[in-house]
This record gives sequence, C-alpha cells and structure tokens, in this order.
Amino acid sequence: MTAGGTPAEVRSACPYCGTGCGLLLRPDGQGGLEVRGDPDHPANRGRLCSKGLALGETLGQEGRLLAPQVNGRDTGWDRALDLVAARFRQAVEQHGPDSVGFYLSGQMLSEDYYVANKLMKGFIGSANIDTNSRLCMASTVAGHKRAFGTDTVPGTYEDLDEAGLIVLVGSNLAWCHPVLHQRILAARAARGTKLVVIDPRRTATCDQADMHLKLQAGSDVALFNRLLAALYEGGALDADYLRHVEGLGAALEAAFAADAAVTGLEATEIAEFCDLWMRTGKVVTIFSQGVNQSSSGTDKVNAILNCHLATGRIGKPGCGPFSVTGQPNAMGGREVGGLANMLACHMDLENARHRAAVQDFWGAPAMPDRAGLKAVDLFRAAGDGRLKALWIIHTNPAVTMPEADAVSAAIKACDFTVVSDITAATDTARLADVLLPAAAWAEKDGTVTNSDRTISRQRAVLPPPGQARPDWDILADVGRRMGWAAAFDYQSPAQIFREHAALSGLAGRFGLDFDISGLSGLSDAGYDGLAPVRWPVSRSRRGGRFFADGRFYHPDGKARMLPVRCQPPAAAPDRKFPFRLNTGRIRDQWHTMTRTAQSPRLSGHLGEPFADIHPDDAADLGVQPADLLRLRSPHGQAILRARITADVQPGDLFVPIHWTGETAPSARIASLVAAAADPVSGQPESKASVAAAERFQASWYGFAVSCRPMAPGTTPGTDYWALARTQTGYRAELAGAAPLRDPEAAARQLFALPDAAIQMMTDSRKGIARVALHQSGRLAAALFIAPQPIAVRRSYLAGLPGTCTSGVLTGQPPEDLPDAGPLVCACFNVGANTILRAIETGRLLSAADVGAALQAGTGCGSCRSEIAALLARRRCRPAAE
Repeated sequence: MTAGGTPAEVRSACPYCGTGCGLLLRPDGQGGLEVRGDPDHPANRGRLCSKGLALGETLGQEGRLLAPQVNGRDTGWDRALDLVAARFRQAVEQHGPDSVGFYLSGQMLSEDYYVANKLMKGFIGSANIDTNSRLCMASTVAGHKRAFGTDTVPGTYEDLDEAGLIVLVGSNLAWCHPVLHQRILAARAARGTKLVVIDPRRTATCDQADMHLKLQAGSDVALFNRLLAALYEGGALDADYLRHVEGLGAALEAAFAADAAVTGLEATEIAEFCDLWMRTGKVVTIFSQGVNQSSSGTDKVNAILNCHLATGRIGKPGCGPFSVTGQPNAMGGREVGGLANMLACHMDLENARHRAAVQDFWGAPAMPDRAGLKAVDLFRAAGDGRLKALWIIHTNPAVTMPEADAVSAAIKACDFTVVSDITAATDTARLADVLLPAAAWAEKDGTVTNSDRTISRQRAVLPPPGQARPDWDILADVGRRMGWAAAFDYQSPAQIFREHAALSGLAGRFGLDFDISGLSGLSDAGYDGLAPVRWPVSRSRRGGRFFADGRFYHPDGKARMLPVRCQPPAAAPDRKFPFRLNTGRIRDQWHTMTRTAQSPRLSGHLGEPFADIHPDDAADLGVQPADLLRLRSPHGQAILRARITADVQPGDLFVPIHWTGETAPSARIASLVAAAADPVSGQPESKASVAAAERFQASWYGFAVSCRPMAPGTTPGTDYWALARTQTGYRAELAGAAPLRDPEAAARQLFALPDAAIQMMTDSRKGIARVALHQSGRLAAALFIAPQPIAVRRSYLAGLPGTCTSGVLTGQPPEDLPDAGPLVCACFNVGANTILRAIETGRLLSAADVGAALQAGTGCGSCRSEIAALLARRRCRPAAE
C-alpha cells in the first residue's frame, strides 16, 4: 500500500505478443486493474498497444472455470487429479510411454513449462510434448540450429534504434507488434532509417515504408537468393568474417541458380532492394509468421541468415537477422525444452551426453532418445488411437490447428483428454473428459522471455477465483500422484526457477548459449524483485551479443550457410480450388479471443470475420461490398464477410484466424488449412492453402443488439453468425439461406425473452422486419432483418440496450445526436465519424493534427493508416459535397 492507503503499483509483463512489454498494475478494489506501460522496462519504455491498454477490461469472472470438472460435473481437486494420474499411469503401463502426450502453450510461464517438460520427458519417459509455438516459430528454431548450431536469437531491440535499414519479411509489425513498429518509426524520424516491407499483401506496415516488395506468396527464398548473388557480384561479402563460416560455395551455387522471376517482382524492384541492402552498413532483417508458417519455412529462414552471415552483418550494433515471436513466452518454452525435439536449456534430445546429464540432474528414471510427435502428428496419433491420454494446457487446438475439423474429431476420439484452462467455453474444452481450472494472467507468478532474450517477471496482483490454481502446481501435483513425490515437491515458482537456472549451468559447461546459472542462487525475495534481464547470465557473462566474434555452436565453432532453393507451396491452385488462402492476425484481437473478446473496445474495430478479396476476383464472382463469401478447401468450409480490396493480389484471399465456435462458428478458418508441414521444423503451412470462393446466396441478413448474452446459433435457418461484446452488451451479425418466416419468433428465441414487450415494423413484400424488445421501459434487444446486408448505424445501435429509447427501429441516430461511427482508434476509443468531423471543422491536414485534436493515433499508432485513409477521403470529396 502507498502512504495514502491506495494499492501500490506492481510491475509485471503483458500476456500478448513476444515483444514482452512491461506493465504497471494497480488493483482497482473491484476485481479489476488499472494498467499502464512501465517506463523503465527496456522492451517498451512505457508504450503499450491497444490490447495492452485494454487489459483491465478483460478480467471479468464471466465464463471462468471455477472448479475441476469430470465428464461435465464439478468435483474436487483430489478426485480430478487422482483420475488424471491414474489414467496416464495406466496408459503408460499398458501401452508404453509414447501412448500419452502433452500439448502446451506460449501462454504458460517458464516455470509451468519447465515442470511439464520434466514430467513428460524425465519421468513419464516420452518426448510427446509439443506446444502451439510449433505453429509460430519452429522454422526459426530449426533455421537457427542449422546455421548457428543452437537456437540463438542474435538480435536485440537496441539494434532497431541503430540500424540504417530495417527489412520486414512476412511481418505486419504495425498491427502484430505495434510497440516495436513505433520504435522503428522513432528511429526513422531521428536517424532517417530506411524501411522495406516484403509481403504479398499490402498492410498497415507498408504505409510508412520506403519500399514494398509485393512478391508472390512463398517466393521469399528466390528473393534472398538473388540478394546473396548480388552481394557477391557487388563485392559486399566480408572475407574476414567468412573465415568463421562454412558452406559459402554451395550457398552461392544455389543462389545463382535461382530464378528471381518467380517472385513476380520487376527486375528493377529487386535491383533497387539489393542495392539498398548492399550499400547500407547496418541492416536488421525482421521476420515473422509469413516466413515461418510454410512448408519450406526453415529454408526461408536460412536464406535470410545466409545474407547476414556472408556480409558479417550479425551480432553487431544495428545488424542481424531477428525473429519476432507471436506468443508472450514462445522463447521461454524453447528455453525449457517445451518442443518435442528439444531438451531443457537448449540441450539436444538426441545427444547422449546431454540426455545423460539432464537425467542425472533430475534423478529421472527414463529419458527418451528420439524426438516425440510434433503438433500435427500428435493430433493424428490421438485420432488413430496411438495416443491413449492427452493433456492440453492453455490453448485451443480445435480452432488453431490446421485441418481443425479433423483435430476436433481426434480430440473427441482420444480415450482420455484433460484440458487446463481458465474457461470451459472453448471449442477444445468442450471436448475434454476432465477440465482443470487454471489461474489466469494477473493471478499467477513466474517468468517469461521475450523476442530479444529478456527475462521478465510476471507477478500476481489478483487472487485466483474459485478453486483455480497455477499450472506448475497442478502439474507437480499430478507428478506426485504418479509416484514421483520428491522430484515434484515444489512449493513456489521461485524454487522451480532456481532449479531451471542451475540446470542451465550444465548447458553452459557443454559450451551452449543458454546459461542463466548466475541466477540460480536467487533468494525468494530476490526472485520477487527480479528486474528484466537478458540472458546469458553466468559467472563469466551477462547479457551482451552473440556471434560478432565469429564463435558459433557447431562442433568446429563455425556457422553454416545452407544451399536453399525456392520450393512452391505444398498445394497449387487449380480449376477446382483457384485461390491461395493466406491467414493472419488483426490489430485488436488475440489468437482465439478468450481474453480480447471480453473487451468491448477491442471488439469495436473489426467486429466480425472477413475475407479480403481483390476487386477483379470479386467482380468475376459477382460479389458486392458487404456480401458474404463461402470458402471451401479440401478440408473444410467457411462463411465470412467479403472485403473487396486491392491490398491483396488477384488470386489471393486473406482471412483472420481469431473466430471460433464460440464467436462465429462458420469462420473457424483453420478448418480450411491443410496440415502440410515443413519437413525440417514440423511447422504447418498456414499461409498458402488452396480454396474456392463463391458468393453466399443469403435470403436474409440480420443485425442484432442486446443487453444480455444471446444465442444466434439457436435461431432457425441461421447459417452465419458472429457475436461481439459492446459497452452495453452484445451485437451480432446473422444471415441464412432459407427464408426467415417468423421474425418475431426468431427474435424471442435469439434473445430468450419470451415475455418482453414487443415493438415491431415489417414489410413482408420487401422482406424487411425490425423488432425491438423492451423490459421495464428499457430496450432489452433489437433485431433488424432484410434481404440484403443491413444498412443501419451499428455503432449507434450498439449503445442503445439498457436505455429508454423508443426510436430504435429507425436504425439511425437523431440529427442532433452525433454518431462516433466505426471504431478507428482503440487506444482512445475514437470513431471514424468523430475523426471526419474533426478534419472538417478543424481543417486538419495530417495524422499528427488528428492526434493533437483527438489523441487518435498517439497510443500504439497502429490506426494511423486508417486515419490517413480518412484524411485522403476527405481531401478527395467534391467541394460541393
């Protein structure tokens, strides 16, 4: 408590992307939190994105899992964990250790990850433990290991401040890592840093780039091979540094054999890019899911690494390849051996000396000597009966895994499935035999590691509700119940951290990179107060850079350049499936929205799933703006709102990943994605599946608002629905192919308000109906039906439930009541109409002017491209308008 009696701020870390922003949290006394950026944290220096700023809105207890459940019924911890331990033990005894598996998440803290890895690999004796990080950065891990001998990220965020050129490859940084993007823009303003974006799609990141290379999907290797050849031709290779590198000749041979025409870029564009790269001394290449999520993702990573190794632009200030991760603790999971092909502390599962050292350190009865099942194969094994028991922790594979329908069926078919999560309301949790209530962010203690190797403390500031427990505690309890009491006698996360740090000392003695043994003597108080620290932290080394000295982790101490060749995506479009399907994130939502969907503000920007389609393709299909698209692939289908835009190339579709069976069941986009995986990394290709598209022939469209939860899936004939939170309740988009015969009955069923007073306006000839339901003189809900996409002011209507309005059926605000319009700036809750009015009345000319007047765009900055579009729209209007 402070001197004035108010709770003191607590330093913690953000639970979203791998940027690893520091937070200052203060309980508000009502179960919520005040959240602001930590100005002293090196990752963000006080800045937060829209999702981080809205964290306080995501902490409600609605939908929380409060007690263990067995077969859908609440029970106690003893019964639930005795059952888990018995079923896993039984499977191992009857079918062997490889008959069980764990599937983990980058949402787990390093201490949680460590206990899970120790239990599965050291005591159950299987390597069937993988993580959703397999879907995020496994290709980077494999590329690093091939090039460097270990999974070392050589770059730091400080390099972004010093680089002369930053190249973004397959990364919409402005939306997916906005704090880092703002850091780059600050360097650009201060130093003139050049920015190049390499992406098949035009994104918000392109708006302030010096160059956008809109290459064909999957052709990154060809482009970087051409760059390597150009570096050789231009005399830009670093002969001194290349004494520390093997494989130059073979890499060059592959590079000169490459056909850069497959990129679809003009020769002049490629030449300009190569020249800029060659003549800029300090280059950072940032890459993300557009590189990793590919059936040739590892080769793409190595094509980038080749260029940095050949020129010695690695490990030095302002230089280097830099993978940015999507999950908050993807790096921590790599460090503790959370992947099926790794041991803890970057030690090698298939290295006998490493295995023996870890086994001896743990006092483990058994250690696997080969890699376990990676994510795709793990769920295939669950489906075909090889896996008898499966434990899924803090992730939603029934939505996120490729071929998601088959994965859902596999989870359901598995003999025994355990799910640990904060809610029972996920597609995966609904398939579990046992549900275990886990503590959420802000309720648990531990550490996370961000994309530049900085370890930060995540601290509990709220009590877990009901019977919820931290993951490490649940896992250790199962370990004890399976018979290994001494090995899992953990009393605190500090104790686990010390053990992990001590184990890393073995890795250090093997000459490996990950060594935090200097922290192994931390007291509990020292752990509680641990400040952000970048590894390694050993007796001989603290933080710093890797590879500037030319020392690598292959047995000969040298790096490897790899001969890589451009491979087409696993499937090629054809007459039946003519489109290439690209998937990704949007600005204000996170993964499957378990957290972000609780925030009305975050749901206000893009409130329903969509498919971006090029105008030429839309015209060919007869698709108009706001129509619905039906997408089909060999593995599934989806219905989404069409967004007609030249941001995507002809023949390409872009669809966000976030919607689930809970929020929009027809938009579970991973059900369309093929489970083709990189043969080296095992990472699925989520950016280049094939699909067919057609206009969804809806006979009716609907829009609904309500002050209480609604059940769109119960409305007869509803083929499409998408549900989102609002400040006053909920909103939903609906559509169906079969005619809606009775709008009043549909409304009562949708809202579950059989006794509400009804206000109704219909025109059966035109197929229009508008229904409002009132309770105690206040609007409870409203439904708008029409044979075409609904033309009403959604942002205005979304604010009416709970009010005493009587004019809701007009669908329009009164003339004297300004409508903020669709949300543009989620940081400061500013709508498009508000910005347009300010531009008009204040004669604003730039995004900076808008920011000064309304604050819009001055938070994370990820809405500035939309503000720029509004400015351009106003400038293009005729004078008489």
